[in-house]
Amino acid sequence: MSRTPAPAPDGARADSPLAHGLKQRHLSMIALGGVIGAGLFVGSGAGIAAAGPSIVIAYAVSGLLVMLVMRMLGEMSAANPASGSFSVHAERALGPWAGFTAGWSFWVLLSVAVGLEGIGAAKIVSGWLPGTPEWAWVALFMLVFCVTNLAAVRNFGEFEFWFAALKVGAITLFLILGGLAILGMLPGTEAPGTANLTGDGGFLPNGAEGLVIGLLASIFAYGGLETVTIAAAESEHPVQGVAKAVRTAMWRIALFYIGSMAVIVTLVPWDDPDVANPDKGPYVTALSHLGIPGAGLVMQIVVLVALLSAMNANIYGASRMAYSLVARGQGPKAIGRVSGGVPRIAVLASSAFGFLCVLLSYWRPDDVFPWLLKMIGAVILVVWLFIAVSQLVLRRRTEREAPERLVVRMWLFPALTWVAIAGMLAVFVLMLRQPGTRDQLMATGAMTLVLAASGALLQRRRKAGAAGGTADGGAEREAAPAGAVKD
Repeated sequence: MSRTPAPAPDGARADSPLAHGLKQRHLSMIALGGVIGAGLFVGSGAGIAAAGPSIVIAYAVSGLLVMLVMRMLGEMSAANPASGSFSVHAERALGPWAGFTAGWSFWVLLSVAVGLEGIGAAKIVSGWLPGTPEWAWVALFMLVFCVTNLAAVRNFGEFEFWFAALKVGAITLFLILGGLAILGMLPGTEAPGTANLTGDGGFLPNGAEGLVIGLLASIFAYGGLETVTIAAAESEHPVQGVAKAVRTAMWRIALFYIGSMAVIVTLVPWDDPDVANPDKGPYVTALSHLGIPGAGLVMQIVVLVALLSAMNANIYGASRMAYSLVARGQGPKAIGRVSGGVPRIAVLASSAFGFLCVLLSYWRPDDVFPWLLKMIGAVILVVWLFIAVSQLVLRRRTEREAPERLVVRMWLFPALTWVAIAGMLAVFVLMLRQPGTRDQLMATGAMTLVLAASGALLQRRRKAGAAGGTADGGAEREAAPAGAVKD
């Protein structure tokens, strides 16, 4: 196993070229709102249609896996804050090839997601303003968030703060209204009891197969939590910030995801056609069932905010990941240039790739664009696997060399780390068994293998160059802070 010099925790030093413009309130709200996305508000409907009331179990199981992943990532990020987050940790644990593979695959995922979210937001707005072209709205949104991220990191933080505040407020209000309705305390409603949980086929109407489909749908709804560990590197107090964010992630997942699923399937029959209708979704259906006026419009606004928030966060996350990779000699030098505390070329490159994906959705809707979607289908699981294996290696190394840096500790190490790895491998097997996800897994696997081979080749060339007396690929290494773990 390779033991490489520790890549720079770029956000942990005052002399880092990146700015430290994020405050604790920004980090807290980014962490709070990061778990609330369009995938929850609309995408969860497909999971409910497949699993029925047992979707609560599906979200609980996948939520438990996400909690373990975030705890592992939090442990490594608090010990070694870096804008490259898990890519830096993978390089330190397994070698440059692993950092290269995890980092660039995540960059592709975020950049493609920027385009997808832009398309979704444009559909909503063009529906409000018929006759306006969707591509023009996508271009406007891309321009706004590209400029926002080019200006200063605090602009990203402020946008996310208010976006997250609106999302948190909306889902909190939904949970309150739903809870009152379940108890029969909401005027004009009667307590539904367990009729929707046990009727229409029972708690598992489609059997274990339906539960598996719901589980796979729920796994990918949790994407986005990783951004807070990337953002922590540019905060005023990176170690304390990421530690606090990770420690509060547990109750947020339980409340927002599992809690809202429980409310929906208790209030609404799982086989209501509106639940899986992407134009409505489970939240609109539940609110309409309660007779809340204007529920559809309100939730459309919330979904629009969720999409715009995701665009903003993904441009930020992609640009910082690209910057970190280049600073470690794993990408074109030009992308890593920093001015005004912002890697502006990386911001432009990430935004441009996202807009290219939008254009491909118009130019090549039948071949290239679907292939891109399949390629990123299982990337988040690949990233989580890198996180788990890296934590397994780095925890022992840090305990031996700098135990004082273990501000956050993984529970019951190493048992729960192995449980998480087994869980991820089980999800891969389930994806192989399902026709709808098998192609995604194969496409993601192909991209991962290509990146791993490229990373290994780059690693070999850098070693050969170092042996020949050359500098480490000419790349600027990020300086490790005082007390950092030396490998």
